Amino acid sequence: MTVPSVSWQIRRLADAAPVAWRNGGGVTHELAAWPSTADWRWRISVAEVAKDGPFSHFPGVDRRFAVLSGAGVRLCFADRIVPLTALDAPIAFSGEDACDCQLIGGATLDFNLMSQGLVARLDRFQHGPHLFEAPISDTLGFFAMDPLQLTWGGEALNVPAQSLCWCVAMQPLCIQAKGASFLGWTLSSAIGQGGPA
Repeated sequence: MTVPSVSWQIRRLADAAPVAWRNGGGVTHELAAWPSTADWRWRISVAEVAKDGPFSHFPGVDRRFAVLSGAGVRLCFADRIVPLTALDAPIAFSGEDACDCQLIGGATLDFNLMSQGLVARLDRFQHGPHLFEAPISDTLGFFAMDPLQLTWGGEALNVPAQSLCWCVAMQPLCIQAKGASFLGWTLSSAIGQGGPA
């Protein structure tokens, strides 16, 4: 059986320069943007949030948000309040929604996946192994809070802690992921494709 050829991109959080927010509430580390930083269809960043404040508005953008570390946040929307900690599943919402972020007990580190015109999925995982499938042309990725091992067809990739990795499936993929704590994400142009098996 032919082992699928997989070309992984890896970006360490420590290598992504922090960009300060204009309101002084925190900094953002951009980890990936496709096809470009200036004109993206999807973008992934990690934010260090130091004080309460509103999220920026992104009309036409779908957002996925997860707390990586810290006591957590309360996301205050017009119709609901959602508390989130580093143990909770990520939340999905529209970039058009007005949202105020309140810190529960000090600064947090937060993961943001934003996409336009794509079907996105973001989930939290522990230990494993967990299986992920990606049809042709889907983007499959992981953010490792702790060291993460990916295996497929006898091949393996060790992803350092606090790192993002991703690939575009050139043929159908089945990836096994094993790590103490990580996020798994998929981006697809077709509803119902991608994600954990």
